[in-house]
Amino acid sequence: MKRWDQRPFEIRNLFNPAFCGLVLFRALHGYEEEDSRGMPFSLSLLVLPLCLHKDSREVIAGSPRSYLLKTVEKNQQIMVGFAGRITQMLPYTFEGFGLLMERGCIAVEEGGRIQTVSKKVRKAVDGTGTAETVACQKLARIVGREFARIADRATVYTTFGIRP
Repeated sequence: MKRWDQRPFEIRNLFNPAFCGLVLFRALHGYEEEDSRGMPFSLSLLVLPLCLHKDSREVIAGSPRSYLLKTVEKNQQIMVGFAGRITQMLPYTFEGFGLLMERGCIAVEEGGRIQTVSKKVRKAVDGTGTAETVACQKLARIVGREFARIADRATVYTTFGIRP
């Protein structure tokens, strides 16, 4: 990974650790709304590729009342290149987690589940920022809740065409 000052301007803006960490935090918090034990680490790796990819975000946000599994089944195009997006996004995901850990916003439990720490990040997505950044945060909460409802990592991975 390149040093921060050697990254292209667009990469620094879109994938900055604070924003990526916030999106991850929103997903973790959404997961905890359904399952207080916290999100398994392996599922957290799928959050940024789903939430930051515009086509995926629009498809999932376009059917918020539908189950994620049905949405993916009806919209197979979001799976195209998904495994590659996960690989490309790993460094940014790790940077986001690093910042969250450094600031004390998340904790890793014994079983490897990641939990949010209360009162560290503002709960409300209050519209500060662009419409796109707000959409990423709102979708992250939906994705987190849906992952918790599915409650099986292998099912989530298989649904997205990734071998668990």
